Amino acid sequence: MVAEQHDVIEDRKPQSDEARSAFTPPEGVEQPQVAEEESPTSEFALPAGLATPVIEAPAEQPASAFTPPSAYTAREPNPMSTTGSMPLVRLSKDAPWQDRMRTMLRMPVGDRPVAEPIQKHDDAGPAVPRVLDLVLRIGELLLAGGEGAEDVEAAMFAICRSYGLDRCEPTVTFTMLAITHQPSLVDDPVTANRTVRRRGTDYTRLAAVHRLVTDMTSEDHEVSLEEAYRRLAEIRRNRHPYPGWALTTACGLLAGAASVLLGGGITVFLVAAVGAVLGDRLAWLCASRGLPEFYQFAVAAMPPAAMGVALSLLQWDLSAPAVITGGLFALIPGRALVAAVQDGLTGFYVTAAARLLEVGYFFVAIVVGVLTVLYGGLQIDAQLNPEGTFQPIDRPILQTLASILLCLTFAVLLQQDRSTVLIVAANGGVAWVVYASIAVTAGGSPIMATAVAAGLVGLFGQLLSRYWHTSALLYVTAAIGPLLPGSATYFGVLAIAQNHLNQGVTSLAKAAALALAIAIGVNLGNEIARLFLRTPGASRAAAKRTRGF
Repeated sequence: MVAEQHDVIEDRKPQSDEARSAFTPPEGVEQPQVAEEESPTSEFALPAGLATPVIEAPAEQPASAFTPPSAYTAREPNPMSTTGSMPLVRLSKDAPWQDRMRTMLRMPVGDRPVAEPIQKHDDAGPAVPRVLDLVLRIGELLLAGGEGAEDVEAAMFAICRSYGLDRCEPTVTFTMLAITHQPSLVDDPVTANRTVRRRGTDYTRLAAVHRLVTDMTSEDHEVSLEEAYRRLAEIRRNRHPYPGWALTTACGLLAGAASVLLGGGITVFLVAAVGAVLGDRLAWLCASRGLPEFYQFAVAAMPPAAMGVALSLLQWDLSAPAVITGGLFALIPGRALVAAVQDGLTGFYVTAAARLLEVGYFFVAIVVGVLTVLYGGLQIDAQLNPEGTFQPIDRPILQTLASILLCLTFAVLLQQDRSTVLIVAANGGVAWVVYASIAVTAGGSPIMATAVAAGLVGLFGQLLSRYWHTSALLYVTAAIGPLLPGSATYFGVLAIAQNHLNQGVTSLAKAAALALAIAIGVNLGNEIARLFLRTPGASRAAAKRTRGF
């Protein structure tokens, strides 16, 4: 009985591959007769009437796994084949080049759409070394002007694709730019790099570079390599829009406006302006002697602190903290801080760490300069109170006007074009009103108020940059001026000078928290603008991260 059951089970088992194949018809179906002149039919055979394309391999070169098929070209790949069985991605040309390039940079290389050359060139194709050199020169100007690493990579990638160079990979760090182009899978890659040695603050030049990149990536403009080099040379030769005396005057007005924000009057305004002007001139003198920026910041912070100590010794009924803090507003590196946090949030951790280290050095330089003067003042019995705090805002109209003046002068120091100065000043005035409404009128947290106001600055800045097709830094950096943590920095340094270390560290930690709130708020405002103004076909996928493991 057991043997019979075993035979039944054996009958139910499928036959082996030798006895039965996938091409054997089931029982009851006759095997079709195949003519002798015909070959057996398989499931991979083409139907009758379709001719098989014959692709002959080149006779002079043996085929290998790395040899592309003869029917494949980088310019016109097979439209039916895609890497990883993913649908072919097509991005809308109506989207700004920044959004399109960010989208492609976050895609795997095999999923990126093929480059469609926008700029015309001869049949031989563009000169690859010259295109890469142009890309590096433009990227250098953007990075030296304060742009984030992701925006610099997007600009470099956009220029390459506008000249028909696909398979390009730009790499941006704090001091090095590199780009690699590989014509095909079997050709050697071409790599070029450039070192960024000098950094300058000139937003007029930054806006001109953005206009150049926009023209190069637009189908409405034809920009040859020679024309691009000519325009780039003109951008480098352009003089700053404001003379030196205008910058020094703007520095003094900025410090005076900051002192009014902190409760000072007309006399405090004038004293703070004089201290800032002296600090600016000393910093220029140090720069002309070739001293590093660390010492320039330390020297520039000393005159405002000396003015505050002099007011305390003369026992005038004036706010010495407002004078000192006003002079610090022009020195706090808000631009570098915003760029550092933005690079960290977008995944460029090496560049973000380098920028934060730079911000840390500048901040320490300011602390050293102020601390040296305050310590000397305390030795001669200057009456400086580390327990003091500024009075709440009780002059909203005057202080709103002061915030607008602060942003306007900040924009002049950043060498912004005259057409953008008033716009960014209005943006900063709105930010100050929002901050004062939350922190003073509603009695909310200063850190939360700072983050909300900075978020609105970033949102409005992104909207304005999209409308004018330029960088968002033009409408953001100067607008965050009234939010900078000058008072917390001053009181922290003063407490350390009087050996109140715990109180000083707490105040400096508050200043750092306010600075991070500004940077994160600005970045969040930018992302909100991109989220709600997303153009169809230009979605920007974020990098996938693990949950800490």
